[in-house]
Amino acid sequence: MTKSVALVVGVGPGLGSALVRRFAAAGMTVAMARRNPDKVQDLAGEAGGRAYACDVADPASVAALFDSVEGDLGAPDLVAFNAGAYMRGGILEITPEDFERCWRIGCMGGFLVGQAAARRMVPAGQGTILFTGATAALRGSAGFMNLAVPKFGLRALAQSMARELGPKGVHVAHVIIDGQIAGERPGYRPDERGEDAVLSPEAIAEAYYQLHLQQRSAWTQELDLRPYVEKF
Repeated sequence: MTKSVALVVGVGPGLGSALVRRFAAAGMTVAMARRNPDKVQDLAGEAGGRAYACDVADPASVAALFDSVEGDLGAPDLVAFNAGAYMRGGILEITPEDFERCWRIGCMGGFLVGQAAARRMVPAGQGTILFTGATAALRGSAGFMNLAVPKFGLRALAQSMARELGPKGVHVAHVIIDGQIAGERPGYRPDERGEDAVLSPEAIAEAYYQLHLQQRSAWTQELDLRPYVEKF
């Protein structure tokens, strides 16, 4: 029996790696993509999967990624878009180049990956596409427009795709990560209130996998996750 295939786009040391491990633990064959795949070769070996190079802002690179995964492993049943870029700055300092780069990676990348996934899932009449969102998808804070604008757009993309693809058997969900993910950023320090005061990447990954398992009579389109102590 052919194993189902998961593709995680945007695999870093936090959530991306946790997603790879969770999907692999469920018996899925996992493909992982990032700009420099050499950095996840050890993870690929651990998970029994394969690492691929991909620049999510480049249409040709995304198309090549999906062609390679499909040729090597089979068409993905589950695709998680977890890529993003952020450069903090106020409206007086942000350069057009930095603004466009953040948007191209965080929003255009989601469109390219989502479209490539949909083109394979719609003919099959099934599949799951998950997008990683953030608090910035709901409100733009001062100094965070390089994050908020692409995240707002990614949320709109997920909503439109869900309404279009749901009747065709494809589950599209957007996950709002409302808080800091443990170990995701350089210099991370545990919260003084305790380790469970920040988001566990493993706990988030479990939520992603449960979205994939949902029966289609009760699909979730948007899920927000936050530590129990987070104010909202």
